Amino acid sequence: MLQGNRMEQKSWVWRRARLTLLAGFIVATISGFVTSEAPAQSGPPARLDLDQWDVAWTDVLKRYVDARGRVDFSGLAKDRAGLDEVVKYIAAVDPLSSPGRFATPNARMAYYLNAYNALAMYGVLDAGVPKRFGWIDRTRFFVLRKFTIGGRAVSLYRLENSVIRPLGDPRVHFALNCMSVSCPRLPQSAFTARGLDQELDAAAREFVAEKRNVDVDDSRREIRISEIFKFYTKDFLAKAPTLQSYINQYRLSPVPADYKIVFNDYDWSINDQVRN
Repeated sequence: MLQGNRMEQKSWVWRRARLTLLAGFIVATISGFVTSEAPAQSGPPARLDLDQWDVAWTDVLKRYVDARGRVDFSGLAKDRAGLDEVVKYIAAVDPLSSPGRFATPNARMAYYLNAYNALAMYGVLDAGVPKRFGWIDRTRFFVLRKFTIGGRAVSLYRLENSVIRPLGDPRVHFALNCMSVSCPRLPQSAFTARGLDQELDAAAREFVAEKRNVDVDDSRREIRISEIFKFYTKDFLAKAPTLQSYINQYRLSPVPADYKIVFNDYDWSINDQVRN
């Protein structure tokens, strides 16, 4: 009996040691992925005012984003001065650091949507335009990587989940773009404070009209929908009793309420014009 207890104790100690080593390896691996802030995010205060910044971001979008929302990262890498200026403004200014520049809730929301998309584009370019985001890559890019926003270090994960989602409008999920293939189409112009409600409605209608995002299969009595609706179910159900009813607010042809919902797998490939 004593010998058995000793063997069991040794086995437990060995398992604990292995778990400790494994945990240390994971932490060390992930820590190695932390990316320092890029030089373009530091330096003197931004020279642009808010209207000029909107114009500058729109210029980047018009030049390097096509009608399908794909980004010309190759062209952008050769002429990134405009994007660097946009990111420099984000580093210096936001609704918390400069509240006087953002007079309305729509002004704040439009800014955060534009900032998220610009920083995601900048981050992909800065990372050398990977082919796709694997699981560890996503942790690195969205959680561990910090960007400067209004003088504070903030991850894209925190920007989305602690700043943008609490604004309480699920339509933001049709506007935020992480530069992946399954994201909503990246627009070719900035979101604006004056037209934001119409712009978000248009983004929602466009998203649910695309077969890749909402596809009705009558033979199977199924609705195959984007995994975005799975990721943020809570947000959508805060505005409608079911996902079908939320989707139908923006569909010309309503989806059947009694069909089974199936979520499409999310494609984390980078939405690069060269590859897609």
